[in-house]
Amino acid sequence: MKKFTHLLKKEIRELVTKQLVASLLFTMALFYFIGGITKQEVKKMSGVQKISVLDLDKSDMSRSVLGALGAARFEAVPVQAANAAAAVEACRKSQTNVLLVVPAGFGASIDGLEPLKIETYAFLRNFSVTGVRRSEILKAVLGAMNEYLSNNVLKERLPGIDPAAVKTPIKTRDYVLIRDRMAEGTASSITGIVMSQSLLVPIILMMIIIYSSQMVISAIAMEKQDKTLETLLTVPVSRTSIVAAKMLAAGIVGLLSAGIYMLGYKSMMGGMTGDLQTGTGQSVAAQLGLTLSGNSLVVLGISLFLAILCALALATILGVLAEDFRSAQNLIMPVVLLVMIPYFLTMFADIKTLSLPVKALLYAIPFSHSFMAVQNMFLGDTKSVLFGMAYMLVFFLILVFLAGKIFSSDKVLTMKLSLKKKKKIGA
Repeated sequence: MKKFTHLLKKEIRELVTKQLVASLLFTMALFYFIGGITKQEVKKMSGVQKISVLDLDKSDMSRSVLGALGAARFEAVPVQAANAAAAVEACRKSQTNVLLVVPAGFGASIDGLEPLKIETYAFLRNFSVTGVRRSEILKAVLGAMNEYLSNNVLKERLPGIDPAAVKTPIKTRDYVLIRDRMAEGTASSITGIVMSQSLLVPIILMMIIIYSSQMVISAIAMEKQDKTLETLLTVPVSRTSIVAAKMLAAGIVGLLSAGIYMLGYKSMMGGMTGDLQTGTGQSVAAQLGLTLSGNSLVVLGISLFLAILCALALATILGVLAEDFRSAQNLIMPVVLLVMIPYFLTMFADIKTLSLPVKALLYAIPFSHSFMAVQNMFLGDTKSVLFGMAYMLVFFLILVFLAGKIFSSDKVLTMKLSLKKKKKIGA
């Protein structure tokens, strides 16, 4: 046991380099920076929005309509121009994102129930998420204006009656049922809550699997290239212990890295989603049992760890095939493909509606079961989670057995997968 501990410490020291620490610190700082900037942009978008307005009508009706925009958190900034073309040119040179042009005779047309069209101009100055989102302000502005005008017309024609009762006579009260629990809310809002909670796990798992696998493959390739693997195999330690030490060291470093990535990513996503995960949404999630705590977190942690072990066992075998460090970078592709396939399928498709061959492929890939673990636990499908954990454990043991067989023979030094074309003799 003492020899194995020394071997494990050696593997960890070789994996934890200055470059790794610097990379993790930089990634953490980058996540926090992006989250802070995004949070500021979200706050700007949720505050009072300024819109430029050219009122060519200048009637009491147009002034009252534009004044009512304040209640909808819009600030109308007058534009001094003789016509729409001049107003557009003036706004083009400023930082205006939205321009409204109220035509002459607008007030009279409203009284005659044949309203003239208001011209709207959206200035797209970039194609970022916040930049495109500003163009959506137009819809909100027009919605607020239509709401104000229609309410005034109904109050005049139907005094004493609530305009809302006329425009939306059918009222709904929405409920969502999950298993034996029920809570008031819409399916779209509940889905948003679930996605916000389950989105983090697949992304972090994908990152840690790819990162840890690359560490193992590169480490074995470097040992073969520097001829240190031959020396290591002569140490009076069983070959199985060598394999186990390499996997365990990579797993420990990978889990620590994943924890750092998770904290940083959570901070970044918190800046993007703002306060969507607080308040009423959380209470509804709790009523429906859509929260992870206690035993659920333990089960999820075991599932994630088994997925990581499967990736490391596969990476150990692939690392033996590497001829040198450069060729090791190409051998990470099989692991990447095995991670990306279930990642996209579980994120964007309904597993139950997939065809049988696709479904069989999905369940055959061990990482799929960890990707689906969160949603299965939310739905109370404990059997699927336990089956996935058992499958990953068997998959891992088979790979460890194969890796042990390879390391127990001279094949560990002679096996290689070279993509270079052999030169012909005499060429």
